Amino acid sequence: MAKILYIDMDNVLVEFSTGIARLEPGLAREYEGRLDDVPGIFSLMDPVEGALDAFKTLSRAFDTYVLSTSPWENPSAWSDKLLWAKKYLGEAAYKRLILTHHKNLNHGDPVRPERRAKCARDGSSASSELGRLPSG
Repeated sequence: MAKILYIDMDNVLVEFSTGIARLEPGLAREYEGRLDDVPGIFSLMDPVEGALDAFKTLSRAFDTYVLSTSPWENPSAWSDKLLWAKKYLGEAAYKRLILTHHKNLNHGDPVRPERRAKCARDGSSASSELGRLPSG
């Protein structure tokens, strides 16, 4: 049985800064300090370089899911993340998107964005940069 692997979206699969760069200046000022609450911002974002190929490669080796949080005050983020996964990940992510505010309830081997630069192991959680697949 393949290990379960959860991969975050924000700054792991999705380059958040590309959505910010596409905002009109007035809108960016209005939402300063809470840019993830801008309606539609997640629909403006590009993939992180190398992340799509890495996701598809990992999906062949692991029981892979996209595990992400959507801002509570931005209802469009929930549907935008689904549409992003369909557009960029296609069949590899079919019915494998989990949006939650309680990632701790999932069991598996999450790829954590806060530790993208290095591979770290802590109990049942494996973390690594998505664009760089671990050897072995």
